[in-house]
Amino acid sequence: MDKQLAISVNEVTKIYKLYDRPIDRLKESLSLTHRSYHRDFFALDKISFQVKKGETVGIIGTNGSGKSTILKIITGVLNPTTGLAEVNGNISALLELGAGFNSEYTGIENIYMNGTMMGFSREQMDAKMQDILGFADIGDFVNQPVKTYSSGMFVRLAFALAINVEPDILIVDEALSVGDVFFQAKCYRRMEEMMKNGTTILMVSHDMGSIIKYCDKVVVLNRGHFVAEGPAGDMVDLYKKILANQMDDLEAALHQREEALAGAASDDAAPETLEAAPLLMRDRMTKNPEVQEYGDGRAEFLDFGTLDQRGNVTNLLLKGEEFTIREVVRFHASLEEPIFTYTLRDKKGTDLSGTNTMFEGSEIQPVRAGDCYQVEFRQRMTLQGGEYLLSMSCTGYENGEHVVYHRLYNVASLTVISNKNTVGVFDMESKVSVRLQRAEGGVG
Repeated sequence: MDKQLAISVNEVTKIYKLYDRPIDRLKESLSLTHRSYHRDFFALDKISFQVKKGETVGIIGTNGSGKSTILKIITGVLNPTTGLAEVNGNISALLELGAGFNSEYTGIENIYMNGTMMGFSREQMDAKMQDILGFADIGDFVNQPVKTYSSGMFVRLAFALAINVEPDILIVDEALSVGDVFFQAKCYRRMEEMMKNGTTILMVSHDMGSIIKYCDKVVVLNRGHFVAEGPAGDMVDLYKKILANQMDDLEAALHQREEALAGAASDDAAPETLEAAPLLMRDRMTKNPEVQEYGDGRAEFLDFGTLDQRGNVTNLLLKGEEFTIREVVRFHASLEEPIFTYTLRDKKGTDLSGTNTMFEGSEIQPVRAGDCYQVEFRQRMTLQGGEYLLSMSCTGYENGEHVVYHRLYNVASLTVISNKNTVGVFDMESKVSVRLQRAEGGVG
């Protein structure tokens, strides 16, 4: 194993045998003809990736992708069916809540027991004890059996132990989703200190903001298969496509592209033979697979997308930066003055912001069948970090009545990444100035 690597995962496969009935397991074990009564389930299928020393690497994927399984194999909790996972350095792992704790032991006893399992002597754990207890901050409960702990106390003690044994490699699996916001902030500050000190961190999280903020590299898994690895922003975009059930289409497009390149190389084809139809903006967005759309059909959204400040089509936007919502609408009938709109909602369906070309006083010309309009709404993202839903429509007023030509309700999700959230839904972008007047009369 390369000395520059902290973790090397090579062609790791984990297969579980699934039986329809408990008796089938016994039948298979006693069968003289070696008849099989099970079916194989591939929790992992030939997974390979590497983590360099000092890197912070995230693993993301939908539920059932094999994220926790690969962490357990790396930490030695599970053995792979085939393949090899190698580790260079001592590991401290925070996997399932309370994993490695004996529920009958007190908190103190569990600290000593886990320290022994990590290879530390009692004297070494004595030296670390105050740091562990100070970070956990669970008071006299450290002398009580951990079976009496709340989930918050459990994770406080487990995380305090994991980070205060000065590991070369820290592995965290969704543990920070438990506990109050103050303790979570405290944990992230401690992790940042460990990153600066060169600790290798491998983390699984559904918090895409944390993945983008902390990870040097991200590995994407889907249904036990390795999908891709790369920069955090690109991999989170890919993960969003998986969530929106676009993975099959994406894999098909990548496969076609690879075949085209291979054919070009073998046939010495001219560059123009590789040209394909331009990819629509909406094909690069994380769309709602169950979008509600309605209208009388006199207009139709041909394309739409959100663009970041650099002009990239993406569902991920940075708080404080400018972004653009672009709509392309084709008309199937003559209309006097169509209105183009967009609305942003939270996950509960509350309207947070939005506008339209009528509110903005835009000059919209009458249209005929076959005409197309491209409309752009450009603004600064002042929503707090989080998940939002985008809707858009083409409407109008006829004889004093509001008419919907085409509306896409909650057509796409938007993820706002923020390093500073304030109170409420919006950031008022306050400009703060402070002036200290000291008691002795001096001004600071």
